[in-house]
Amino acid sequence: MSKIRALVIEDSLTVRKRLIEVLSADPDIEVVGEGADGKQAIELCQRLRPDVITLDMILPVMSGFAATEYIMAYCPTPILVVSSSTNRGELFRTYEALAAGAVDVLDKPTGEEPDERWERQLIQSVKLVSRIKVITHPRGRMNQRRSSTPPGPAASTIRCVAIGASTGGPAAVLDVLRGLPSDFPIPIALVIHIGRVFAQSLAEWLDGESPIRVRQAKDGELWPLLGTSSVLIAPSDRHMTISNGRIWLTHEVERHSCRPSVDVLFDSVARSFGAAGAGCLLTGMGKDGAEGLLHIRQSGGPTIAQDEASSVIYGMPREAAELGAASSILPLNKIARALLDLAASSTK
Repeated sequence: MSKIRALVIEDSLTVRKRLIEVLSADPDIEVVGEGADGKQAIELCQRLRPDVITLDMILPVMSGFAATEYIMAYCPTPILVVSSSTNRGELFRTYEALAAGAVDVLDKPTGEEPDERWERQLIQSVKLVSRIKVITHPRGRMNQRRSSTPPGPAASTIRCVAIGASTGGPAAVLDVLRGLPSDFPIPIALVIHIGRVFAQSLAEWLDGESPIRVRQAKDGELWPLLGTSSVLIAPSDRHMTISNGRIWLTHEVERHSCRPSVDVLFDSVARSFGAAGAGCLLTGMGKDGAEGLLHIRQSGGPTIAQDEASSVIYGMPREAAELGAASSILPLNKIARALLDLAASSTK
């Protein structure tokens, strides 16, 4: 079995050598090149054709975001963003890199992690990302819109759309939201699995990129009325549920090693809204959300799972499809159209 060929791009020599040391210690990984700026990332990617790139966002000469755009447009390669940015603008660049085709993101170590925990996460993430079959992803693709899509079964009035996603989720969610108008009338509840550092500003970034207002949910707040255009996202390390007309954020035990969990949200939507709740499960690793999507369908609500061809990782949607949880299985560029159809039937 051939080794995973990794390219490491990091402007700090100390950090770069540490990344190389950790990756080279794994028998399944070979570091085939290293660079200190975005221009070198492009040149080395074209020359070496690695299986995976670890890429910092804040780089001299050319930023990590600009390098990601170029690489995904002209020499598509799985990219793992490795960043320690806490500055708002720098975090936004990370989200933009994910939207431009980077596969996943990993926090740089803070020095407070338990022994070798971060090292194991780095190796696991590199191996996972290297297996993703990426496609040419010029930035213009983000604005392409779909024509028509066969609508799934819809309740007469949908009062909540719950969306869940994991790996590849920021870009997929943004694609869906960009396909909806600013006055989309059904409130949306959103759970995305992403590292804690990056989750803090994700809502703000999505809010700036989406026609619909996006913000973090608040514990105990009222669920918005039908006709209110709003996306409420679960904050880091909190499950989000909806019951008795309010949103609740809890520290309850992780489900599928996730908090927030898509299943927890979907289960509450099935209980609280019945046929008036809709579920949408997007790209991601694992099975979080599949059972919850089934519960929404069993309650009479319409359910959508992203298809394999358009998923960065066809894990969560596949689990849902195998359970029979999805009333519609759609490519990413047709999901917004399906949600618009639900809205049209809900506001007649």
